[in-house]
Amino acid sequence: MAYWLLKSEPGAWSWDDQTKVDSEGWNGVRNYQAANNMKTMRLGDRAFFYHSVNEKQIVGIVEVVREYHPDPTDASGRFGMVAVKAVKPMQRPVTLAEIKAEPRLQDLALIRQSRLSVMPIGGAEWALICRMGETVA
Repeated sequence: MAYWLLKSEPGAWSWDDQTKVDSEGWNGVRNYQAANNMKTMRLGDRAFFYHSVNEKQIVGIVEVVREYHPDPTDASGRFGMVAVKAVKPMQRPVTLAEIKAEPRLQDLALIRQSRLSVMPIGGAEWALICRMGETVA
């Protein structure tokens, strides 16, 4: 199993929205690096659900339930999406400030490539962030 982080603007699609549906396509991604990350996602992979913009915190965990496929919101046909379902909320949201303050997380793409919306998370980093969020994944 691989681990990821998916960013969403809570005003556009929030954790609360995600928990109200069985699964949802992670559409609208138009960055090639983020799209390539989604192409490598497999069924059962887990991802942190990150509220961007004002909140800047990890609020939940989702699971990939459909692998990369065409994104119907992309008229050009160049980009695709995955579908995810909510697994559980973080017991305590983990803020970007906390992540930046943790020396073992300094190599995360979340810090190095702050505008990337879909990024990989290493297993050790995943476990550490889950502990920070008091959440068993």
